[in-house]
Amino acid sequence: MRRIEGVDVARGVAVLGMVTAHVGPDDHGPLPPGGFSQLADGRSAALFVVLAGVGLALLSGGSRPVDGTRLVQSRLRILVRGALLFALGQALLLLGVPIAIILTSYAVYFALALLALTWPRAALVSAAAAVALVGPVLVQWAQPRMPSLSGGSPETLADVVVGHYYPAAVWMSYVLTGLAIGRCDLRSARLRRLGAALGAGLVVLGHGGSWVAMHALGLSSTLATSAPHSSTTFEVVGNTGVALLVLAVALAAADRWPRALSPLGATGALALTAYTGHLLAIAAIGPWIVWDTSPGTWAWFVGVIVLGCWAWRHWFGRGPLERLLHAASTRAADVAPDTLPDRVPRTDQPDHVDLP
Repeated sequence: MRRIEGVDVARGVAVLGMVTAHVGPDDHGPLPPGGFSQLADGRSAALFVVLAGVGLALLSGGSRPVDGTRLVQSRLRILVRGALLFALGQALLLLGVPIAIILTSYAVYFALALLALTWPRAALVSAAAAVALVGPVLVQWAQPRMPSLSGGSPETLADVVVGHYYPAAVWMSYVLTGLAIGRCDLRSARLRRLGAALGAGLVVLGHGGSWVAMHALGLSSTLATSAPHSSTTFEVVGNTGVALLVLAVALAAADRWPRALSPLGATGALALTAYTGHLLAIAAIGPWIVWDTSPGTWAWFVGVIVLGCWAWRHWFGRGPLERLLHAASTRAADVAPDTLPDRVPRTDQPDHVDLP
């Protein structure tokens, strides 16, 4: 399936948002709460995971899901990509950067998503809502009972499922939402308008509902906050709304201004390379760059990533890590049976005997 540039643009926003969350300046402005740079914290990672779900849907047929051998091939491709992402995530943990690395969790999301590839849109939406409602309660119950959980990057299976960052018990809601979106016609203008309206409504419901729950109803912030990485229902609803808004705007804008947005689209197309590269840069410079942030440092990171991805895509096409994932997963999924000649029954043998 041909790439949809608007999805790449949205993914570029997600990548730069995560970079901003890691090395962006803390402006602490009153509006929005925490400052503009803090809008990226948590929301960009959630957008990244929603778009992962969209990508999985596109890889398995988009609005016309594949079946039969092609479904087997799609599942193999996803499984191999997940295995490679898991290995890369574990390798990046060795850098020791003070950042919660998402790739290990990302790989587990891929494996779990295999179960939902054939679900209809209604089932995907229902499952996403159920996970958003039940998952936070499960995570809040489990965390105090599991003192061995890591406080940073997910490392063990327990960390990935109910840990403090990116718990699959909650974040699979984003993946399922992305799968449902990817099963729609993303080139439909009506769908984009609907997505933007729904996204705005979910933002109000999530963040506005959280404020009402805590300040008007006096509920505990444990399950009522919508703060970044709190993994509450309110945060999931709000983040899902942001993801829908960003994707709807990116799809429309990429169609209208393709050349102007091509650098951002290139960043999204090389998302894994860009994400890994910025972690390597942080490890090389030193952890102080995460704590002692400045607008200048942030601008250098963003500029180098965008221009580097833009130039690479122009001259070489796929990014180096994207090329590796594509080649390995495609080769592993080459399961089409060999073409054999038609069997011709021999007249001197009984009808029920098949010849080799």
